[in-house]
Amino acid sequence: MFSNCASKKYENISYLDKAVSEKTEKEPLPTLNIFSPKKLKKNLKKFDSKNEKLPVLIFVHGGNWNSGDKETYNFFGRNFAKKGIVTVVVGYTLSPKANYDDMAKQVATAIKWTKNNIENYNGNPEKIFLTGHSAGGHLIALSTMNPKYDVKDNTVSGLILNDAAGLDMYNYLQKAPPTSNSNYDTTWTKDPKTWKKASPIYYIDEQTPLIMLYLGKKTYESIKISNRDFLDSLHKVQPNVEPILLNKKHVPMMIQYFFPWSNRYDEIIKFIKEN
Repeated sequence: MFSNCASKKYENISYLDKAVSEKTEKEPLPTLNIFSPKKLKKNLKKFDSKNEKLPVLIFVHGGNWNSGDKETYNFFGRNFAKKGIVTVVVGYTLSPKANYDDMAKQVATAIKWTKNNIENYNGNPEKIFLTGHSAGGHLIALSTMNPKYDVKDNTVSGLILNDAAGLDMYNYLQKAPPTSNSNYDTTWTKDPKTWKKASPIYYIDEQTPLIMLYLGKKTYESIKISNRDFLDSLHKVQPNVEPILLNKKHVPMMIQYFFPWSNRYDEIIKFIKEN
């Protein structure tokens, strides 16, 4: 455990066992980091918490499903912890050592682990929110919205999608079939039926957690299209969701969180307080 004046960091906590994925059991199992605010009573006042526990935010990083590392995002965990949110930063196995299904299973397991254990870190298991950038946005959406992954209804209080990729891989891969480029043939396979199973857009229903959505005006065209279509479908069950459009490219949509004074922190904390 490491600490500074405002938060404590608990490193490399195991959330999986070898039975989770036969494909990845020979690889080092991914872990998660937890960032917990130090001054509990002071932060409880910010959220008017009735059970003496703080809200929880789980973050899943992006990287095109084949790159990225949870350690890169220590700043994200520290900044939210300083603002009174218990923050869980999840690592997962990347392609080609895992496919999208393996990754989603791991993220779902991290959510369940958090539900069962976060009280030990002053987190409220009844107030768990998820956020992810790019591929991470896809994984948090799929793991919570597809019943296959068995994240029970009401486990997650809300999803914050940050320039999420992959919301409709079925539509995207029909136009650009997967090849070995970026390990897409491993991540998605070459089976269109699998592409559809991998796409969160096809699981939108009345049980979908409340969604907050960020989109970069200068992001990739494929992300703009899939987010637009996702919103069109989401509006059938959550008609009041309005995307927050920012004049940024894809990577800066994540880099902005490096600065603790970013308006994103206030917006997300407001969403957490209201839900």
